[in-house]
Amino acid sequence: MSKIRKLSTLFQLVQFMLPYRRQWLGAMVALLFTAGVTLAIGQGVKLVIDNGFIAGSVAQLNQAIIVLIVMALLMAGGTFVRFYLVSWLGERITADIRQAVFDNLMRLHTSYFEINRSGEIMSRLTTDTTLLQSIIGSSFSMALRSIVTTIGALVMLFVTNVKLSLIIVAGVPLVLLPVLLFGRRVRALARKSQDSIADVGTYAGEAIQQIKTVQSYTQEAQESRAFAREVDTAFTVARKRISQRALLMAVVIVLVFSALSGMLWIGGYDVITGVMSGGDLGAFVFYALIVAMGAGTLSEVYGELQRAVGATERLMELLHAESEITPPAEPEDATQLDASLSLKDVTFRYPSRPEQAALEDFSLHIPEGKITALVGPSGAGKSTVFELLLRFYDPQQGAVCLADTDLRQLHPQQLRQQTALVAQQPSLFTANVLDNIRYGRPDATDAEVEAAAKAAYADEFIRRLPDGYLSDLGEQGVRLSGGQKQRIAIARAILNDPRILLLDEATSALDTESEHAIKLGLDNLMEGRTTVIIAHRLSTILHADQIVVMDQGRVVAKGTHETLLETSELYKRLAALQFREA
Repeated sequence: MSKIRKLSTLFQLVQFMLPYRRQWLGAMVALLFTAGVTLAIGQGVKLVIDNGFIAGSVAQLNQAIIVLIVMALLMAGGTFVRFYLVSWLGERITADIRQAVFDNLMRLHTSYFEINRSGEIMSRLTTDTTLLQSIIGSSFSMALRSIVTTIGALVMLFVTNVKLSLIIVAGVPLVLLPVLLFGRRVRALARKSQDSIADVGTYAGEAIQQIKTVQSYTQEAQESRAFAREVDTAFTVARKRISQRALLMAVVIVLVFSALSGMLWIGGYDVITGVMSGGDLGAFVFYALIVAMGAGTLSEVYGELQRAVGATERLMELLHAESEITPPAEPEDATQLDASLSLKDVTFRYPSRPEQAALEDFSLHIPEGKITALVGPSGAGKSTVFELLLRFYDPQQGAVCLADTDLRQLHPQQLRQQTALVAQQPSLFTANVLDNIRYGRPDATDAEVEAAAKAAYADEFIRRLPDGYLSDLGEQGVRLSGGQKQRIAIARAILNDPRILLLDEATSALDTESEHAIKLGLDNLMEGRTTVIIAHRLSTILHADQIVVMDQGRVVAKGTHETLLETSELYKRLAALQFREA
């Protein structure tokens, strides 16, 4: 990381600290107070030695000890305030960063998640922010305290004895040199370590998510070996980082205590010859130890702060990632437009597959209030049409329109509020039935949710669940069958009450009895709405007003079921295969 880039990253981190100036001010006051008390203890040590030990006065010794105890109490109080405020700031700032990053992720275009793995994103959002919280709330506080006390102790060293102070100062560059030298290596290894930890989390998450597939193919041992390789890679990087930090600390300790030994030899000689008092030497040793401990702490914390820079950089990459799908400066009102859709000379390539066109010179009009079905072999581009209608992507050529208005002239959120999608693999959340259905309209009452469930023919099986509508469905609805998940998703769409329906083979996961019930619910739902259906089973779309036959990203035929049987060889072949099987 270049010096400019590093400063830019730290500046962005400071932006999150600015709203809490009062807390920072309180922490700094407490820090300066405790630093002042700490330095004053050195003078207390001088009093104990000169007025107590050497003078042989018990009364003066008692007074000096009382002064030390009072200073210790004051330092304890100041430390409490400083530690509380800085720890609070660490938690608060980390929470703000985590929220800001998540908010930006929710706004990003879907192609971003094709290129960036979800496991790595989650690692940044959790592991990196946790590391940042620890560093801001602990290491950063230690660094500030060490800087202030070290500078103050250096000043007191010169006040106490200039000659000995020069010996200490001469050793400072020798301590800083290895800190700077090793710090660069630690910073690079810290970033690499965070990336390797993200890889471990990604691999584990994927294996656990697909555990049924892993176990059905008896690949448990293979997955364990592969995970072990990921863990070993992360450990190897971490070991290198740790060895660099350990070496840095060892070098600093040797240099610091070498300087202290030289200082003690010269100071002891001066006490013996009467040049300085024992109390002055005691105070000087106390301040020298503060300098030594401060330098040692800074060398240790420096590595932690380098990790903070690496973690902050990874988080800022997410925070400042820009969405390719953005609203116009003055969007048109989608609610005032007809609910007809059209794709005009559209050519589209997915960002992850730029060499292959998913749709090419594709044109289609979807009339308002009618049912349009998309059929064709796998890879024909049917799902891509849905992606473009929801404006998850923009085409490279041509236009996708609501009425005659290009979707790029509408606000994406307002456009999607007109639409409900029921996917082939319905997405459910780790929540209860009520919350999953209400996701279609968060302000809906319990009665409206139940009415939607009845319309989707889901009410009967929901009431048989252990807690009815309050039953938890587990991760991604794992406690339901495929048909039950589909009916929950359809109830969500019914509750949403959209003008446009996108159904991706919405009855594919149902048994014959459930399919019949769902068809009745869907017939009621589709009435008067613009509906687009992706159909693999032609028996489900015989009633469609328009059937569009697609192949290799193009429209090859349009019409009703009867006319297509006569005019389209592809449709006739698909129909012959399916109805022969039936």
